[in-house]
Amino acid sequence: MSVMPRPVPTGDEGAGLQPLPSIDDTATARAVVDARGTVVGWSEGARRLVGYPESEIMGRSAAVLLAGKPPAGTLRSLDGVRRWNGSATLRHRDGRVLPVTLLAHRRERSPGGDETHAWVLVSPVPSPGPEFDEHALIDWSLAQSPCTMALYDTRLRLLRANADMERVMGLPESEMRGLRVSEIVHDPQGERAEELMRQVLGTGEQRHLKAALHLAGDDHESVWSVSLAPVRDPQGVVRGVLLSAHDMTEQHLARQRLALVAEAGVRIGTTLDLARTAQELADVAVGEMADFVTVDLLPDIEDDRELRAETLPDPITLRRVANQSVLPGCPEAVVPLGTVAAYPGTSPAAECLVSGRPLIHTVTPEGIDRWASLAPDRAERVRRFGFHSVLAVPMRARGVTLGVATFSRHRRPEPFEQDDLLLAQELTARAALSIDNARRYTRERDTALTLQSSLLPRKLPAQPAVEVASRYLPASAQVGVGGDWFDVIPLSGARVALVVGDVVGHGIQASAAMGRLRTAVRTLADVDLPPDELLTHLDDLVNRSLAETDATSGTADIGATCLYAVYDPVSRRCTLARAGHPEPVLVSPAGEARVLDLPAGPPLGLGGLPFESAEVELPEGSLLVLHTDGLIEARGRDVDEGLDLLLNALVRSGTSLEGICDAVLREVLLPRPTDDVALLLARTRVLDSAHVATWDVPPEPSAVAEVRSRASRQLEEWGLGEATFVTELVVSELVTNAIRYAGPPIQLRLILDRRLICEVSDASSTAPHLRRARVYDEGGRGLLLVAQLCQGWGTRHTCQGKTIWAEQALPAR
Repeated sequence: MSVMPRPVPTGDEGAGLQPLPSIDDTATARAVVDARGTVVGWSEGARRLVGYPESEIMGRSAAVLLAGKPPAGTLRSLDGVRRWNGSATLRHRDGRVLPVTLLAHRRERSPGGDETHAWVLVSPVPSPGPEFDEHALIDWSLAQSPCTMALYDTRLRLLRANADMERVMGLPESEMRGLRVSEIVHDPQGERAEELMRQVLGTGEQRHLKAALHLAGDDHESVWSVSLAPVRDPQGVVRGVLLSAHDMTEQHLARQRLALVAEAGVRIGTTLDLARTAQELADVAVGEMADFVTVDLLPDIEDDRELRAETLPDPITLRRVANQSVLPGCPEAVVPLGTVAAYPGTSPAAECLVSGRPLIHTVTPEGIDRWASLAPDRAERVRRFGFHSVLAVPMRARGVTLGVATFSRHRRPEPFEQDDLLLAQELTARAALSIDNARRYTRERDTALTLQSSLLPRKLPAQPAVEVASRYLPASAQVGVGGDWFDVIPLSGARVALVVGDVVGHGIQASAAMGRLRTAVRTLADVDLPPDELLTHLDDLVNRSLAETDATSGTADIGATCLYAVYDPVSRRCTLARAGHPEPVLVSPAGEARVLDLPAGPPLGLGGLPFESAEVELPEGSLLVLHTDGLIEARGRDVDEGLDLLLNALVRSGTSLEGICDAVLREVLLPRPTDDVALLLARTRVLDSAHVATWDVPPEPSAVAEVRSRASRQLEEWGLGEATFVTELVVSELVTNAIRYAGPPIQLRLILDRRLICEVSDASSTAPHLRRARVYDEGGRGLLLVAQLCQGWGTRHTCQGKTIWAEQALPAR
């Protein structure tokens, strides 16, 4: 049963509007047939069409309504369709045959019903006669259609234009009739439309056109979707072209804004460089949105403080970091890039910072006059270039105000609107987040670099054993500071330790871990451990650090590689061990470069795996090259290729160590390295027999006087007679202790270099130590005297026992 709508009085019936007519449900025949073909619904219109009242047809088969059986193909075509339309022949209750058109809709039943579907059939009931002139109604609908429409003849001359076309063109139909499109719209798009209209007349097929037009009376350009359709007579001959157009300006602008937002997501924030990110915002916004864009940041944004309106000074000072214009060279700009300038409180930039909200500012002559008294140079540019609309947006990220972005128009005639403000906010928010990331990253990188530079050796000390040179190159700004380090540690007996290491990761944590490992290596080197034992102790230290980190934070932040080498200029032998670190390169005095084959120890932190040492003899003038993996490894390049480049650079370079360092970095490294690089070069020296004297000492107390005498004569030969007294005392004490408390073989060695070194070796592993002798003790004072008279003394253990050494400063000459 249908509910008839009641007429709604409008109060305008006297102005030509009629009351709403009632809907005549009897003008449509409606029936419902279930899946078994039984009639389950019947309307009054159906009774009018075929004469059966509801009481006679409900529950009966719908076949009684048909004049004959429906074709089998028609029944099969109903399987799976949701709608069917066609013609049917019905039999009236009085026996007449009625040809009708039918439209059938498939209606699904509820899941709990007995049947799966039913069909709703509708057919119009013929009316006795038209109530009005239908042709007039068609004419009225064309004239009053909300679509912009016009009819052209085969000569492409306008015949009819509806009211909306008159509104769009700003001309009545009478003044456009007989004119072509290109004559009504003086635009290249008009000529394009005529070309397509000729194609419609020639092919009889529709054509479509998207046109951007600046119509008379409009302040801005509009975008239209135009359809051109053929108009045929009853014989199918094309007699004209119907033009229908739809204003797509809003949709076009919305798509442009979405495209600009998508482009901003790709182009803004490509690096962690603050100024470049700000420039990317200006580059994206210019042209599509604004004619001139500036980005100004607060000078103290690194303070991480929440800025409030009451804390802002008047005038506000801002630093210009980026600008862009549709004009070459940004002639509108008054403030140079990098310059701090004051912005009065009435300026759009200052107003939006004080309020904390974006704003649209309309430039007026009165406003320019006020500006002229505060900023005459800026007011002059505003007048010269014709600025008329300015949009200012504060830049904020993570609760911190960073600055302001301003968007200005002087070429585009339309002012900024609310949609433009929303778009500017979206672009500025993206840029602000990227700028804040860059600001935070730059601060952390500077901190890490400062920490790392304070931990690395600022100047390598001169060594008697080797001539050294080094380079340290941090990774690119996108990656962050790593944990590479190197060191040169003087050891007893004129020996030297060379160290290169690499901590996994980047940033402050990696730098701090590097500092701890470097300190540990120096501490262990003072004990004078062999390289393999030193790495074992270092591995234990890293494991303890990992355990402590796991216990406190649940994460491990340390992992490292290391190469440790000890060179003895007297024996010319170098002992090396590595913990997961790249192998060093050896360049012979003849200039041949090769990679030293060392046992591959595990990286530090694995624990429980042994380290092995290898010993090589180095001729005088050999060049030992220690480096981290950042030198030879690079993304997109094989490690072997990087190693070949290193070997070739070492062979072709000159003799200067500083020049070799520069050549290696220049020829091996890629332009933007993704990892830190540490490079340490050491050219070996040799202490020959003229600087070393060695004597075997019999394990008898009487031998002390003899070796003391030999040491004195050696000092005389070296021209060090002034050091005889102290040297004799040291020799006497160390040799006497070896004879009394240790075992043979006992050996005395004097080394002359930048200092005078006295060494006594024996077969015992027990090391002496200082103690405070009591008044009546007979011993315990000798080592104390040695420590007081020498610049340093100590013990180092060897495979055969130990060596006690003491160093004296050479007398001034």
